[in-house]
Amino acid sequence: MSDNYEDPIEYPINGELDLHNFHPKDIPDLVNEYILECCEREILQVRIVHGKGKGVQRDRVHRILEAHPKVLRYWQESLAGSWGATLAELNCK
Repeated sequence: MSDNYEDPIEYPINGELDLHNFHPKDIPDLVNEYILECCEREILQVRIVHGKGKGVQRDRVHRILEAHPKVLRYWQESLAGSWGATLAELNCK
């Protein structure tokens, strides 16, 4: 008997989520679950790497963060050459 799905991949929960390796349809659930898991581990700031491109993925991530109840605020990373990531401050209380 063959399964039609892959085994889940263990992803490190360290405050940085790189979205390059994930299918776009999985990103909303992934970002939401990652934020909750960071709160469980008392990680109060996350860095989400969405890439530079045309900004489609960035806008999608910003909409997710805007709606998430654990996100206090978020901002575009301002380090030189790093505008392909967004930082978010979490309220894990």
